[in-house]
Amino acid sequence: MFLILAFLAVIVTISRVFLTLILSIVTGWFLAYFAIKNRIFEDIFVSVSEVLESVPVISFFPVVLIFFATDIGGSIGIELAVIFLVFTAVVWNIWMGIYQAFKTAPENLREVAENLRLGFLGKLSKLYIPFSVPRIAANLIPSFADAMFYITVSEVFSVGNTNYAVFGIGSLIANLTANAKYTEALYALAVLGVFVALITFALREFSSFAVQRYGLDTEVSNMSVRRGRFRIRYSAKISNAVAPVTKLAKYVIRSKPVSLDEEEDEKRRSWSNVGKVIAALFLFGISYSIFTVIETIPKSTWVSLVSSTPFDLYLIVTDYARVALISITSLVIAIFLGYWLSLHHRIDRVAIPVIQTFAAFPAPAYFPLVYGATYTMLYKILGPFTNEFYVLLLGFISTFYYVFYSYWMGIKNMPSEYWEVMNNLNLSFWQKLKKVVFPSSFPYVITGLTSTVNSAWGGLAIGEYWPDIYDGRTLQVHEGLMKELALADSQGNLALIGWLSILFAIVVVIYSILFTRKLLDLSREKYVAEEGIYAA
Repeated sequence: MFLILAFLAVIVTISRVFLTLILSIVTGWFLAYFAIKNRIFEDIFVSVSEVLESVPVISFFPVVLIFFATDIGGSIGIELAVIFLVFTAVVWNIWMGIYQAFKTAPENLREVAENLRLGFLGKLSKLYIPFSVPRIAANLIPSFADAMFYITVSEVFSVGNTNYAVFGIGSLIANLTANAKYTEALYALAVLGVFVALITFALREFSSFAVQRYGLDTEVSNMSVRRGRFRIRYSAKISNAVAPVTKLAKYVIRSKPVSLDEEEDEKRRSWSNVGKVIAALFLFGISYSIFTVIETIPKSTWVSLVSSTPFDLYLIVTDYARVALISITSLVIAIFLGYWLSLHHRIDRVAIPVIQTFAAFPAPAYFPLVYGATYTMLYKILGPFTNEFYVLLLGFISTFYYVFYSYWMGIKNMPSEYWEVMNNLNLSFWQKLKKVVFPSSFPYVITGLTSTVNSAWGGLAIGEYWPDIYDGRTLQVHEGLMKELALADSQGNLALIGWLSILFAIVVVIYSILFTRKLLDLSREKYVAEEGIYAA
């Protein structure tokens, strides 16, 4: 009877996950199209996505949670709150993948779409959506892992002093561990593990199918490039990716040429007006939310919040130090493990699916049992630093996969000529890694490292203050921004939550401008592996 209950709980949880993934993909198609058509909207879309991706959802949107849980109320309101939390945790990765795919659609295919006078839906269905399928497929596995990580803690959440829960594997396991029913909790984890393994395998197969059906060739033969112009008919994969467009292209009648400049100017003016309206609505919503919060908070409270800013910044720096330690550890492991696996193909074929399955298995579901089984032993070794170790471990488990998988994919996508040169020169392991492998995969490393930094905050948000994690114990650190946010949330202190979230968002924007974007630009300008082939 219990196994049936666990089975149903897993089905409900996974249904919520796939609902959020489908919503993310569909909304991503429309937003990405708006972004590539209007520069104003594009800047807003990219900047907002970068900021919100880095800010822990449960701390940044307490007002929204209150709206779902109290204003709407009932089971529907709580269900919408859970879906919203998971949606805002996974949507940014998919949106950015679709945006990058739309942004890099081949120019000649866009010209075909213009000559065919395809409308909004025509361009989406015939060109942009098919072209984005491989990027979506590549992002589904890490997005599924992200969703599973957050869904198990989102099914049980609190707003102020009130706890809310919905039926699912997360709430079931939380209830079992709270009542010391650890055997049943292990059975529930086993059922969840079977589903995660099967879904991860299915997503891998879909990813392979998507690349074969819609992907572009990474190595283009000499026949496909002639006189600086790309020739579609020499690339089987490209013809698959753009089949809806190329099949229609043969019906184009070459009569009077279309004045693309005039049409483009008119369309830009039209999309500019759309972008301004969207930007105005967005700014109005933000301004109204800020006004409603400020209006209800006494002036003395704001004076107290502003005066505590130096200490709040210290808390942010402390957590950034934790994020840096987690990210550096993940990067070092990824560099050596990813390269070693790429050289041992038999082990690689087994290890990568195992790592993907482990990454998709939600850490919050099993971490309390790990904590309970190892705490006594580790406390004898680490003493007062034991809780700090567990928080860093949770952050590492929740995020190491991103930089590892990105780096591994970068190695797999290295041009075959690079491997031939390294073998012909008899380079050693270290020489290959230092002079060729790491530099050529640097763009992938930066992308993965960015996701690692952003996702590490989720692990810290859960681990820095976790009451009743196991047998009445509370996992918490001495100081940290995420701990302060969790305590403020448990006390219903919306003013403090809002103030800390604003400070954190400002720091994230500065970090994005000074660090993330510059590294991304550097990787694109100086570390593009294919440029070495063209230069040769």
